[in-house]
Amino acid sequence: MRVIGVADFGAPEALREFDVDERHAGPGEVRLRVRAAAVNPTDTVARSGVYAARRGDTGSPHVPGMDAAGDIDEVGPHTETDLAVGDAVMAVVVPSGSHGAYSEHLVVPAESAARIPAGAGYAAASTLPMNGLTARLALDRMALEPGATLAVTGAAGAFGGYMVQLAKAEGLRVIADAAEKDEQLVRDLGADTVVRRGDDVAARILDVEPGGVDALADGAVQDELVGPAVRDGGRIATVRGFQGDEETLKRGVVVHPVLVVDYHRAQAELDGLRAQAEDGALSLRVARTFPADQAAEAHRLLEAGGVRGRLVLEF
Repeated sequence: MRVIGVADFGAPEALREFDVDERHAGPGEVRLRVRAAAVNPTDTVARSGVYAARRGDTGSPHVPGMDAAGDIDEVGPHTETDLAVGDAVMAVVVPSGSHGAYSEHLVVPAESAARIPAGAGYAAASTLPMNGLTARLALDRMALEPGATLAVTGAAGAFGGYMVQLAKAEGLRVIADAAEKDEQLVRDLGADTVVRRGDDVAARILDVEPGGVDALADGAVQDELVGPAVRDGGRIATVRGFQGDEETLKRGVVVHPVLVVDYHRAQAELDGLRAQAEDGALSLRVARTFPADQAAEAHRLLEAGGVRGRLVLEF
């Protein structure tokens, strides 16, 4: 089967097609004929070799991709699921070695897949699982009461946009950051107040909420720079493993590093995101689609910055 990956880690041009042995669904698994795979910043990190070095992966090729959508063409033996061959589904993927979403066929645990939102195409559906589940996990970990104030950095991005929309659906007040060109987008996502993004975003948030916000979701990965925006005893969700700086922790702020691998079998939550997308509470934003063999160009465009919505590879 065809996959897109790298034999030698490096720049976007390292990505190319490979033929690997076809995989089949085992017990507890389903196989997708992949139609679309979203391109995320974590994929560019994987392409560079950072994750493989951490895990000690030595195989080749290394195939990125954490989001896929397609049609189920196999259900493994002894698999308890209401999904069936022919169902159009989306799935969250934990890549390892040659197992990643940039593949013609993809085998995942049945609990990692859910039906795509009604009316959504494969490309749009592929943008939801990884970022949507990460946002869902962040809110679940912070456990805020309705009426609480949440700040979101990186609000124009995929994770940040889902954070804004999910927070509003749960009755939270949202202060979000944006560049001037993205301000209307972030307002349309539902933010109550928009402040200018940048290294001084904490001061801008404090101008709106002088006592500090109840919680903050740091989609912009600004780490210690945003701690001052949170009140004593508040909460922060981080997405790249940051566990808080001394000054922030000293004030009793609880930091929740959130990793989607903790929700990669959270089928009920993924299906809940599907329902919210169908109801219009969540926006599925596709910036541009590419044939799968143009993955290198998609990575170059993403790394150049300024992409709003997700780039998607189509198989």
